[in-house]
Amino acid sequence: MSSRERGQVLAFFAILLPIILLPLAAYAVDAAFVSARAAGLQEATAQAAEAAAQQVNVAALRSRSVLSIDASVGRAVATQAIGESEPGASVESVVVAGAIVTVTASEQVTLPFNFLPVPAIRLEARASARLVGGYDSPSSRLPLPTSNF
Repeated sequence: MSSRERGQVLAFFAILLPIILLPLAAYAVDAAFVSARAAGLQEATAQAAEAAAQQVNVAALRSRSVLSIDASVGRAVATQAIGESEPGASVESVVVAGAIVTVTASEQVTLPFNFLPVPAIRLEARASARLVGGYDSPSSRLPLPTSNF
């Protein structure tokens, strides 16, 4: 291989790097950033739905023995939970139907490298949770579980 051929490879990489590799790296960073923000929004929405599902309608439970969610308190708790977990997100809707609550949230995410033709992407997440009867801790009279490793 002559020194002239080595120079051609250097010129090839000098052209290849800015045209193909740098935009590909920028796209990968943008995609990873959006994916991480979408996962964070989905987690915050699921936690908000679970928090809202824990708001028992005490009046319905006492008067009719019906286990249901207090809709107004559930909406407030879900909105507060989303605001604490994801400050940039907004609650689109909180739908309470008996013992099931569905929370929908969205967030506008600005791309770090702005490689795509759009400068920002709107993410949406939806999660549902159900209120179920149960207890917080097991009875102390039961034996502790043992492991057989």
